[in-house]
Amino acid sequence: MNKNDTPPTAAQIWEALTAIPDPEFGINIVDMGLIYSVTCSEDGDVAVVMTLTTPTCPSGGWIYEGVNTALRQTPGVKNAKVELVFEPPWNTGMLSAEARRALQYGEDES
Repeated sequence: MNKNDTPPTAAQIWEALTAIPDPEFGINIVDMGLIYSVTCSEDGDVAVVMTLTTPTCPSGGWIYEGVNTALRQTPGVKNAKVELVFEPPWNTGMLSAEARRALQYGEDES
């Protein structure tokens, strides 16, 4: 982080993470409910706790690296830590209302 950079807010990090789609569903990982928490410090340190739809998700590595890249590219981030957890396990109740609508529409169209 440069001296002129201000540390990011949690809202900015959440927004940056919406740019990452789940490749299987085509819905961003925030609306999928894969991001459990975002913490930002005044020093520019950012920590994200996330999960995957399953521990054996074939796109897991790609999604995890996408989160790391998004954090590194967010202005003001000095250090980024991404923790991948499986407790609590992801379930469809974690989908946002928008994701529920998108998946329903996708199912109706097939």
